[in-house]
Amino acid sequence: MASLFVVKVGTNVVSRADGSPDITTMSQLVDQISQLKKAGNQVILVSSGAVGSGRAALRHITETNPVIQRQLFAAVGQVRLMNRWAELFSQYHLFCGQVLATREDFRDRNHYLNMKNCFQALLRDEIIPIVNENDVISVSELMFTDNDELAGLIAGMMNASHLVLLTNVDGIFTGQPGEPGSEQIPEIRAGEKKLTIVTPTKSSFGRGGMQTKYRIALKSARMGIPVTIANGKQPGVLTDLVTGKSRGTRLVAESAASGVKKWLAFQAEAKPAIRINHGALSALRDRTQVRSLLPVGVTDIVNDFNRGDLIRILGPASEPVGVGKAQYGSDKLRDWMGQSGKKPVIHYDYLFLDDDHE
Repeated sequence: MASLFVVKVGTNVVSRADGSPDITTMSQLVDQISQLKKAGNQVILVSSGAVGSGRAALRHITETNPVIQRQLFAAVGQVRLMNRWAELFSQYHLFCGQVLATREDFRDRNHYLNMKNCFQALLRDEIIPIVNENDVISVSELMFTDNDELAGLIAGMMNASHLVLLTNVDGIFTGQPGEPGSEQIPEIRAGEKKLTIVTPTKSSFGRGGMQTKYRIALKSARMGIPVTIANGKQPGVLTDLVTGKSRGTRLVAESAASGVKKWLAFQAEAKPAIRINHGALSALRDRTQVRSLLPVGVTDIVNDFNRGDLIRILGPASEPVGVGKAQYGSDKLRDWMGQSGKKPVIHYDYLFLDDDHE
């Protein structure tokens, strides 16, 4: 049966030290993706590297504002990056298509479904979608944490068979890679206690690090999508994963979640919020029972909202608990807050809980 792989390649995988494209590594990845395609699989490629590529090309710009600089680098670099990918894929008679996204595209359910339809059309016609954040317009609240988050969103949206996060290290280690006593962790189960030993490392041009990859990988595995974090510089890393050869760190998936819950899993930046008491917090985190959030457990409305809005759930100390879709507006909740026997403000089917507390 054909599988869908969402493969994210980091800036430190596809770029040289000066930010220019690493053609050798890109060629190896294209060769492996072509082999996946020949075997009947589908691939969505999430590629970083545009800003670094633009920076390498625009060495003498006079603009000093860092936000505008990033926009300039992205505008020029994205063209250069896509041209490289297109040239390399054309050697295998494969077409690729560019998809640029911002966080806002995933917040609105209609935009989300429109993007899903676009991906489905590209894949149906054997076109490889190459996705990147739209850094030209992505500033402040429109920005993803990095392309790891974008890849996780796409994997959930498309119900991917596997999410692969390629970086320049061999996986998750018990300490800083290369230090004495630091060992690679071959497998992590999504339901296990969250590790606190992962050390954040990132490239000079990228925004993310191993801590972000681990967080996104855990969320994706909880949604039913297995994840592998591996070294994209190593030849054959993708084809080895498909054939079952152990590479990197694999996060074992839990039972698959619904499409709505996969969408909710990455909506932690929703602006409206409510605060709940200790009783509601304990009830929601009790894995032995399915619970909706009732007004009796709500203690405060941090920001107003309307029916259908995404709202953040905060604990008694304002710690993040989860996110959900409001069954009604804040005006009604204000009347019902603290009362028993009222309709849930967030139904279980539209509720995603963050397990970072574990």
